[in-house]
Amino acid sequence: MFSPRVLTVMPEEVLFESESRRSRAEIAAYLRTVADSLESDNAITLQKGEQSVTMDPPARPTFEVKAEREGPDNGPGELSVEFELEWDEEGDGDDDGGDGGEGDGELAIE
Repeated sequence: MFSPRVLTVMPEEVLFESESRRSRAEIAAYLRTVADSLESDNAITLQKGEQSVTMDPPARPTFEVKAEREGPDNGPGELSVEFELEWDEEGDGDDDGGDGGEGDGELAIE
């Protein structure tokens, strides 16, 4: 007997978005500001013009790092590195029960 499987897709609401070409030094300064806020247990405020959002990650959010290549197999594409913090809006971020990673080994960024 076949029973269909229903997948529930949660809608995504973009609260803030900014994309611009920056120097490596400028990007490092933005990332350093985020790192300093995380290390000091402070909220992170993103602002561009009149648009602003403040988010307060929990003590142990999920940290995702992704390197991607988009484009045709036989030609040049677009490369990206993405850093993402994720947590449940109503949770504390401490319920993953492990390292939360996929595969073997600890993350290293050099």
